[in-house]
Amino acid sequence: MENENTPYPGVSDQASIPEDEKKIEAAIQAKGLNAPRLSPTHINEQIVSEAYFTFPGTTLTVCCLTLRNGFQVVGESAAASIENFDEVIGKRIAKDKARDKIWQLEGYLLREQLWSKSK
Repeated sequence: MENENTPYPGVSDQASIPEDEKKIEAAIQAKGLNAPRLSPTHINEQIVSEAYFTFPGTTLTVCCLTLRNGFQVVGESAAASIENFDEVIGKRIAKDKARDKIWQLEGYLLREQLWSKSK
C-alpha cells in the first residue's frame, strides 16, 4: 500500500510531459500554428502536487493531481492480471489519465474566454 504526496516536477522538467504530448507539440510548432491554444507546459503549470494510492491486494492505482486553484482530478489504472502488475507503469497510466482531464477542463476554459471576447 502506498500513499505518497510529492511535489510536481514543474514546467521545466520535460520528463514530466508524456512523449505523445511532446510529439504533438513539436508538430504544432513546426507548422507555425499560433492561435490561442493549450500546451503541455500550460498543463504542467496548473499542477501543484500529485499523490498515488494502490489499493492493497489489487492492481488498482489512483493518481490525484491537485491544481493550483485547489481543484483535484483523478486518473486510474488497473492490470487485468496481478502477474502483469507493475507499480511504475500503473502510476504512469493513472497520471496520464488525470492529465487528460486537465486538458479537457483547460480547453473548456480557453474556449469560454475566446467566446467571451468575440461577443
